[in-house]
Amino acid sequence: MTPRFATTTAVSAAALLAALLGAAGPAAALGGAPLTTPAELEAALQGDGAPAVLDIRGAAYGTGHVEGALDAPYGLFRGPADNPGQIVPEDELEARLQALGLTLDQPVVVMGQGNDDSDFGAAARVYWTLKSAGFRDISILNGGATAWVNAGLALSETPAKPAPSDIDISWNDTWTAQTDEVNAVVAGETTARLVDARPTAFYEGKQAHAAAARPGTLPGAISVPHSGFFRPGATAIAPVDDVAALKARLGITEGEEVVSFCNTGHWAATDWFAMSELAGIPNVKLYPGSMVEYSQTGAEMENVPGLVDNLLNQFRGGN
Repeated sequence: MTPRFATTTAVSAAALLAALLGAAGPAAALGGAPLTTPAELEAALQGDGAPAVLDIRGAAYGTGHVEGALDAPYGLFRGPADNPGQIVPEDELEARLQALGLTLDQPVVVMGQGNDDSDFGAAARVYWTLKSAGFRDISILNGGATAWVNAGLALSETPAKPAPSDIDISWNDTWTAQTDEVNAVVAGETTARLVDARPTAFYEGKQAHAAAARPGTLPGAISVPHSGFFRPGATAIAPVDDVAALKARLGITEGEEVVSFCNTGHWAATDWFAMSELAGIPNVKLYPGSMVEYSQTGAEMENVPGLVDNLLNQFRGGN
């Protein structure tokens, strides 16, 4: 049975999720719920215990942002050019979070651009990073800056100037799968459901990331493209309204580990978020280095094309 991904527009999808979760206001939306709406965020910013808003859009921050939002470009949470999905070393990540003035006891809302469904992956990857670093109250502004503007809410051009914090983080591997763990699954030494979040062309080996050594996918992986959690053209992720059907599609048994991957842990963050945070499926991990890192090891792969097709794939890219 194919899972039904409820779909709607950028603003109404967020409102629907709030209704399904029984969210009556900003306290409910920011007090543990993984998504928030523009209206809920605006209200929360006016009250006590206001969240820190991480604007991860980079240069777009200077053209207008939520008042008080912190300029926290996505690149702060990414690896080097040859392995963009690599986790930032703990001491470096800690220093970057300190410079942003963040503390573990303050709610955080992650805000991306929201121009297309791929944008959501950036917010989900930052959310995953913060959760792994020990933050407990994290939300994503569903639909991002696009939803905020479409809701008629104001923007500011005054940059925030946070006072550095003394935050002390410790990385929690609960939601992380590294290459050695993936190798063990491929070798049959351990079991896990491998989920390829990339568009089908990548899964089939017809397209490859520029930094990948080869096109193809992990042996035994199933294809669950990240875009399936959105209505075509929508920028807000939809609630997973049939968790049992999603589990059936994944083919997972009770308690079985799930590993979400893509090219660089970007699109895979959307699948991880949908499965772990929206559907509440336990034991879901993100493989941050994904196929770029895995392909560079020379390990076994599936759907690897011949030499000519492989050369053609060098001219194509992806996340």
